[in-house]
Amino acid sequence: MDNRTGEMQVFVRVAETGSFSEAARKLRMTPSTVSKLVSRIEERLGVRLVERSTRALALTAEGVAYFERSQALLAELDDIESSLAQHHGQPHGTVTVNASVAFGTMALEPLLPAFWAHYPGIVIDLSLSDTIVDLYLDRTDVAFRVGKLQDSNLHVRRLGTARRMIVGSPGYLAREGTPLTVQDLDRHNCLGFNFRRAAPVWPMKDGGRVVSRMLGGSLLANNGETVRRMALAGVGLARLGSFNVTDDVAAGRLVEVLESSGVDEPEEINAVYLGGTRMAPRVTAFLDFVVPRLQEFLNARG
Repeated sequence: MDNRTGEMQVFVRVAETGSFSEAARKLRMTPSTVSKLVSRIEERLGVRLVERSTRALALTAEGVAYFERSQALLAELDDIESSLAQHHGQPHGTVTVNASVAFGTMALEPLLPAFWAHYPGIVIDLSLSDTIVDLYLDRTDVAFRVGKLQDSNLHVRRLGTARRMIVGSPGYLAREGTPLTVQDLDRHNCLGFNFRRAAPVWPMKDGGRVVSRMLGGSLLANNGETVRRMALAGVGLARLGSFNVTDDVAAGRLVEVLESSGVDEPEEINAVYLGGTRMAPRVTAFLDFVVPRLQEFLNARG
């Protein structure tokens, strides 16, 4: 996907502020992301646009020319989009969205048909992955994140919380026995995750204190939906968010175990986006539509 106009916007802000860090603050990005994007432009053009030093930042002659022409082009693009938006009256275009596999499948996807009924001119470019993306480098408008947020430069709309539940299928528990203590997990097949931020332990309460129980299982997956399906198939125990398994527990397809041993720290779920003073109407329309419905979804499964 070509994002030269987005890179131009970053470069223009760097030139205007004379600082990578100040441009990053105004754009709600990290300085390293801003620096990488400027370097990407220079590599593509084959010229140096910015002279970098520890004290100051200055544009080269090529940088001045690129800055002036980028300003003019971006202003013209704004005029084009404003006139078209006023002419058609309804938001249109593409909204690029990222969500975890489980949250996207269970919470977000069911909302899309109704969303398109309201906004037929908006295309949703949806990627489901449990890997945390960089919204700018990965050209993502909105991401739904489960857990503690690391990047304070992003705009946030809070959706709710989800507690972690340890579950197994009735068939698995009948075959292997129901764990009654934290120590009982040592003899069970505990299904886990393989992405880098996932610790190979389950934090548990044991005798009033929190302990980290090492996993030992036959599966390491990169998404919660695969782990859920293997638990449903009777492969082993899974530790998953309540939004992922509440319906299965209610239907008897999965059984929660060791409920009293769970750590009482529900994980936050948020919608994050770059925002700014000129956020595209299509992104605003998407957030305004899905956020209250996702809040309702999580409240019902908390």
